[in-house]
Amino acid sequence: MPLWKVYTPVGAYSDADKAEFVAKITEAYGTVPIPAFYVVVIFEEVAANNIFVGGKPHPKFVRFKIDQMARTANGAVVRSWWVHTIDSFIAPWVKDRGFDWEVTVDELPADLWSIQGQVPPPFESVAEKRWIAENKPTPYSCHETIPASGKIWNAGVSGS
Repeated sequence: MPLWKVYTPVGAYSDADKAEFVAKITEAYGTVPIPAFYVVVIFEEVAANNIFVGGKPHPKFVRFKIDQMARTANGAVVRSWWVHTIDSFIAPWVKDRGFDWEVTVDELPADLWSIQGQVPPPFESVAEKRWIAENKPTPYSCHETIPASGKIWNAGVSGS
């Protein structure tokens, strides 16, 4: 799941702004693809006298803290691309509105995560494809943990 914590000045965004912003965030992760219900966004308004940057009050600052568990970005090139992608789709809500901003992305172990008591199924598995289609977590069998592509065998011999 990506969990976005968005720390904003009080009144920075209307309810309509937030709904549109969250739709764009969810849409971005949908291209991965991951189930839409994996995407959680929490807006936390912070009083102007409680936001400091460089030791000085900064009432036009938005901070994004993103925790990702469902997927990890492999390698420096993909990580750089992902940060630039985030910056591009948040620009209408920060840059274009005159805010300064900062983004951090933490990647956490997927095996230390559950949703409604379910450990999410493996990436691109039959169960994950079903979760995407149903847009909810449901129990799955070990038979659904195989890749949806059906490719479970590799050429060659293992070294053990």
